Amino acid sequence: MPILNNRMRSIVAWTAYPVVIILALSLYQLLLNNTPYSSKIIAYIPVVFGAAIITFLESYFPYRDEWTPEISDVGNDLTFMVFIQIVLPKLLSFLFASTLLSYLQTKDIFLKGFWPHQFTPFIQAILMLFIADLFRYWLHRAAHEWDPLWRLHAVHHSPHKLYWVNVGRFHPLDKALQFLLDAFPFIIVGVSEGVLSIYFVFYAINGFFQHCNINLRLGFLNYLISGPELHRWHHSILIRESNRNYGNNLIVWDLIFGTWFLPKEKSVDGLGLKNRQYPLDFASQIRTPFIKGLDKQQG
Repeated sequence: MPILNNRMRSIVAWTAYPVVIILALSLYQLLLNNTPYSSKIIAYIPVVFGAAIITFLESYFPYRDEWTPEISDVGNDLTFMVFIQIVLPKLLSFLFASTLLSYLQTKDIFLKGFWPHQFTPFIQAILMLFIADLFRYWLHRAAHEWDPLWRLHAVHHSPHKLYWVNVGRFHPLDKALQFLLDAFPFIIVGVSEGVLSIYFVFYAINGFFQHCNINLRLGFLNYLISGPELHRWHHSILIRESNRNYGNNLIVWDLIFGTWFLPKEKSVDGLGLKNRQYPLDFASQIRTPFIKGLDKQQG
């Protein structure tokens, strides 16, 4: 039985990520082709599917038992997920993207020519991944190197454990800045709802995997994808380790700009901020960026 258990763990470690990503994208395409609903509604179904599989795998194949969340962790992180990752982007899209698009149209300014709409939706989504990740790479790096942005971004680095739900833990101002770079420009140039939906499915499930507490091995994909093995180092309490692996979905820009980091002979130790008294509840973390010194950088 232990041999079978170890074999199963090895199979899960090497196959879970690509299998779930492929299944989720395939499910999206299947639903798109066979249901009357819009792509932006359909996209939530494979994302929920991915979240359910990842939750199951975290329960049976954890990377670290001590990273299993408490009820209070889950409650706070679900609050962040709903309000910061679902409600806020829709509000920002309505207030800024839709309003600006309407304004540009009244002025006969059309930006659709800046985007290759003739490509297939999946090719457009891949192109969007590379461009958005370049923008997000430099925003993310600035958030670690420039104190005003770090005070916002420290909210995301505050947890002492990683599991899939706390991928959504961001201060609303930090999330608004991210929206301006990874969604807003593409809405303005007229990227279709279908392309944005494909991007969303991959973005969401890859993000869940990034933070997941599952024993995974991505192998050569660690030179393309910003996955859990790389992202755990980004959450290290040690600044020399956490100021690496800035990639949002892809890791190629870290390779190009010299911030890729994946030691072979050791694993990450402590996670979070140097200040272990940094509050972790939702209400307090809305205020923490405005309390001087509370966000002290990692050691």
